[in-house]
Amino acid sequence: MSARPPSSVSYRAFLFDMDGTLLNSIAAAERIWTRWALRHGVEVASFLPTIHGVRAIDTIARQHLPGVDALAEAEQITREEIEDVEGVVPVPGAAAFLNSLPPLQWAIVTSAPMALALRRMEAAGIPRPAVMVTAEDVSDGKPNPACYRLAAERLQVAPQDCLVFEDAEAGIKAGEAAGADVRVVTATHTHPVATPHPLIKDYRELGVEVDEAGRMRLNPTL
Repeated sequence: MSARPPSSVSYRAFLFDMDGTLLNSIAAAERIWTRWALRHGVEVASFLPTIHGVRAIDTIARQHLPGVDALAEAEQITREEIEDVEGVVPVPGAAAFLNSLPPLQWAIVTSAPMALALRRMEAAGIPRPAVMVTAEDVSDGKPNPACYRLAAERLQVAPQDCLVFEDAEAGIKAGEAAGADVRVVTATHTHPVATPHPLIKDYRELGVEVDEAGRMRLNPTL
């Protein structure tokens, strides 16, 4: 749970959440989840803030709706989200920042299923990394740290040698529990974020230096 400034430490790998961190899919997600909530008699205003950063199946299961098959409902939600990417846009500067990184030293770790993740990344112009961890890869989603630990393992680095980029509470907790440092992206936040971790609004003023040992260090470009 370090709040060290970006220039004070270097990392072997960067691990990125997707929705809200690399791209903004709020408009599409809230359209689809609003329809789902109305179909099931769930109060929309209090429900929508709970959908971000976690797997669809976990969102549905938490509602404890009698007679509702969470897996089947989640699969239907995913189909609708794949079909509807209107308004899915990149977080400013995200694509350029990712393209500046050593290709085998970053991963995307998302609560979305692989098909949906690739669809949204394509819509937003986000490059596909060599390593992705998606909803299918873990039995317990965020805030469980398994997803970030798995990404580190696939990159052949220790979680403690990674920097996690996140926007949602569940993902921040997952990064912390994995033992990684965390940086919070506020591009899609409408209210101030209370967190001990350093904040960035987006990636437009962020660069990276890679030293002779291949370790990465964040640098403001200003």
